[in-house]
Amino acid sequence: MELQNALWTEKYRPSDFSEIKGQKEIVKRVKAFVEQQNLPHLLFTGPAGVGKTSLSLVIAKKLFKDAWHQNFLELNASDERGIDVVRNKVKDFARTRAIGNVPFKIIYLDECDALTREAQQALRRTMENYTQTCRFILSANYSSKIIEPIQSRCVVFRFKQLDKKDIFAIIEKVAENEKIKIDEAAKDALYEISEGDCRKLENILQSSSAIADHITEDLVHSMASIAKPKEIREVLELALSNKFIEARNKLLDLMLNYGLAGIDIIKQIQKEILDLSTDNKSKMILIEKCGEIEFRMTEGSDEFVQLEALLSQFVLVGSK
Repeated sequence: MELQNALWTEKYRPSDFSEIKGQKEIVKRVKAFVEQQNLPHLLFTGPAGVGKTSLSLVIAKKLFKDAWHQNFLELNASDERGIDVVRNKVKDFARTRAIGNVPFKIIYLDECDALTREAQQALRRTMENYTQTCRFILSANYSSKIIEPIQSRCVVFRFKQLDKKDIFAIIEKVAENEKIKIDEAAKDALYEISEGDCRKLENILQSSSAIADHITEDLVHSMASIAKPKEIREVLELALSNKFIEARNKLLDLMLNYGLAGIDIIKQIQKEILDLSTDNKSKMILIEKCGEIEFRMTEGSDEFVQLEALLSQFVLVGSK
């Protein structure tokens, strides 16, 4: 299934600037660079699955046409994060001239915030020395993990999560091409679960379409291993109504039925707190408790004990 998902994501990867969703201003500026064949070093930052790699590939295809494979080197820095990668692979590719009319090659370093500081310092020198024959496109989830000298050598573009209309446009395109039917409620569920991550969206869609041609909200939640929001809300309302044992049992059933870990369900609880019929002060107290419980879980505490402790806080707030 993982292989199928990877192939499906590649199938829907954009091949033109007009196909990049949700990054209109970035695409406009990058397109101008490509048309002038005057590309600076670029740094793409932002969350996963929003088009950083896709835009890099579109740049290469538009610049080099059919010869883009020979003039484009893609490396994933999270796999190869040591200084030897920069000294060997990157330098070997950068020191040779490009094939065709474009005077430079492109090296795309994905997840370069995973590079060690020593590797980043070596990369800084490489970017300086091979400016005549090579341009770098760096991709990172967190720009703060990239050293300042590299940031100052790049034009920085900050990608944002995809909006609801962009996610819906992708869903409709996939549904039309794959000849599957997707309910409106399922579309909303896909948007909520994907959180603006197109790659995650396509993986869930691929998994769901393997089960049925008609994708419903229930199918989406089961494939994503996420409880329905209304079921989480029922648990919280039971706790607020001073029905601690019932709330505890229902939460345990949800975790077992959906195969949820404590860290997964705490995030769903935090989202549902905002929609509870209680005053704002109580909501703030409960959100603070969620943060405390999540921290305890990440430190290694027993998740069932911590979730029971959280439900007890709901009961105490409800009893006031």
